[in-house]
Amino acid sequence: MKAACCLICMTTIVPCAGTVCAQDYPNKPVRIFASSAGGGTDFAARVLATGLTSGFGQAIVVENRAAFNSIEAVAKATPDGYSLLVMGVPVWLTPFLQDNVPWDPVRDFQPITTLTRQPTFLVVHSSLPVKSVKELIALAKARPGELNYGSGGTGTSSHLSAELFKAMAGVKITRINYKGAAQAVTDLLGGQVQLMFGNPGSAGIHVKSGRLKALAVSSAQPSVLDPSLPPVARTLPGYELVEYLGLLAPAKTSAAVVARWNQAVARLLGNPELKEKFLATGSEVVTGTPEEFSAAIKSDMTNLGKIIREARLSEK
Repeated sequence: MKAACCLICMTTIVPCAGTVCAQDYPNKPVRIFASSAGGGTDFAARVLATGLTSGFGQAIVVENRAAFNSIEAVAKATPDGYSLLVMGVPVWLTPFLQDNVPWDPVRDFQPITTLTRQPTFLVVHSSLPVKSVKELIALAKARPGELNYGSGGTGTSSHLSAELFKAMAGVKITRINYKGAAQAVTDLLGGQVQLMFGNPGSAGIHVKSGRLKALAVSSAQPSVLDPSLPPVARTLPGYELVEYLGLLAPAKTSAAVVARWNQAVARLLGNPELKEKFLATGSEVVTGTPEEFSAAIKSDMTNLGKIIREARLSEK
């Protein structure tokens, strides 16, 4: 009878896979773990919770914890589809930055889908006498170690974007580390630092006001967030750093549950109004298959892991 019931699924349910029937799920509330309230992961998690609760027929509750704690909670959770994680690079880059991390990015997680991608904008203080990436590199080479860049914590996109830039351009620019990117933007506006790779949402406001100059975007191609900005790669071929945010489950979560979430999220985030809301925060909606998300994670681990090791970022 159970096999027969799986042949008829509701519109929000995908066909069964393996030994688990998706229409048996969920039969209790689902928790989505995210980092601190008010940030990008929290925003994305709440979009999913609000948009999918009715279709799943159960409450979807967002649980905010520090990023490390949220990741560990899901890594150790029972793989039954009732504990999921919205997170980005902290999942797969933290093991390169810290010792004794209690999870393995590949062994302990099942990717479901990407949610968004966010490049960074290379922005400089309005007084800096440069108008392009080429001119910035020339200035940095003429004044080695004199220019400062601001960044959020170690391993953040603002940090790694700048370190990749330094390595590929062959320049010496001094890092000023802040607890959060917001303080880095404040000091950039005040002239305490001269440049940074900033969030398009927060930095873009000041570009429009003329207080900062945007030189380039960190994605390989121009971004819909500002199509007029050239990619850094036009000056430094091969340069690319884009931060993905995605939905993950504990490893060994059934294929039926993974497929149901994947398809439900794709439908939800295909809504043009939601895409505009994410664009306003500086992120582009990008969904895909679990396999595509897994490949993106492994690519980051290979490419960005190399940057972290070579620049000894875990020691700074």
